Amino acid sequence: MYNPFKKTYSEAEKRQFDFLSKIKFFERLRYSELVHFIPAIHERKYLKNEVVFFRNDPSQALYIMDKGRVLLSIDIKDSFETILTVNAGTAFGENSLLEGSKRIYTAIVDSEEATLWVIPNYAILEIFESNPKIQARMLTSLSEFYNQNNKRLFSSYQNSYGFFKLGQMFE
Repeated sequence: MYNPFKKTYSEAEKRQFDFLSKIKFFERLRYSELVHFIPAIHERKYLKNEVVFFRNDPSQALYIMDKGRVLLSIDIKDSFETILTVNAGTAFGENSLLEGSKRIYTAIVDSEEATLWVIPNYAILEIFESNPKIQARMLTSLSEFYNQNNKRLFSSYQNSYGFFKLGQMFE
């Protein structure tokens, strides 16, 4: 049955929704919820070796990789160790979903060029404040993401037992 009051979306919006719905933190959201993010998203282009953010910077935005490649690294003494390579269709800077957080790694563009969708932290928090269901769904996805990271950390530790004391993580 046709509903004349049902919200319709443009083809461009549907493409954005389809792309976003494949991203971990947006996977539980419906079109009617994803539409809140569209005005906040802006596209940003970066060049090779350009820093997206440094460790300890305030977490001011969530980044979604559209094209290109970004290395997530931690600094150890005078060098960097890559912990993850981010490719198209992946989000990073996930702690921007939390209020008042700082970056825990550095993000540097590794491809000749990268196109990122950027969603400012203040916009995310405004959406959360006015839409508690969106907040609950996205924070559930964030919790699952962190749980998977903990599983990988503990597995890695078990495979390299003796190189460091895991208990230091909880001090």
